[in-house]
Amino acid sequence: MIIPESERSTQPLLGAKIFSHPDMVRANEFVLSQYVPPRCNVCVFVPCSKVKPYRKSPSHRNYDKVISSVFVREDVHIVVFGTCGVTPRELDAEYPFANYDFVLGDCNVLSVKKRFIELESHRLFRYLEKTRSNYRHRVAYCTGDFRKAMLKACMKSTIRVNIVPREETLERCRMRNRKFEYGSLSNAQYLADLRDALLSIRGGTTGDMRLKELEKTAGDEDWYIL
Repeated sequence: MIIPESERSTQPLLGAKIFSHPDMVRANEFVLSQYVPPRCNVCVFVPCSKVKPYRKSPSHRNYDKVISSVFVREDVHIVVFGTCGVTPRELDAEYPFANYDFVLGDCNVLSVKKRFIELESHRLFRYLEKTRSNYRHRVAYCTGDFRKAMLKACMKSTIRVNIVPREETLERCRMRNRKFEYGSLSNAQYLADLRDALLSIRGGTTGDMRLKELEKTAGDEDWYIL
């Protein structure tokens, strides 16, 4: 337990105020200062989801299908990032990571989005530095403001992170007349980029995962519905 019940704030974990919510700040500081990450071949950073715990969401089940088609579970550490801050997924059932409610994609307030990018890029930078010797390879699967935060963290750090989907794939799938131009991260073309990034680490090819078997993610639309 990260925060004992007797020590939890009475403030609701709702809306943009969660960025400065005392329990969210405390939980993230625990991850960045006290949490002991595993040592393994690959770290995969994926966005948080509306459904919690994250591992049970349709989007995360799709990510897991792709990851498990290339690596055995022990070779990969999955880290969730976004409104939650930086959350090793094995902690996704812990308070407050399983309890907040905020939809960044529905927020059009520029100051809130700017605050998110600044705060999240700093947290990601700290996690990258903390785990410098823990992983041999790092892949981040993200779009939108999550991608901006990851890019900013990578620019500040000397640690290489392969960020996918590729820019050319994003542009190919872009729908300029839609509110969310790049759509869902459960897009099969995006997931193919994730698979290819993992294959470039492992080497070889895979034919045992068919992207058409992915789950529909209505109500759990990845980065833009958290």
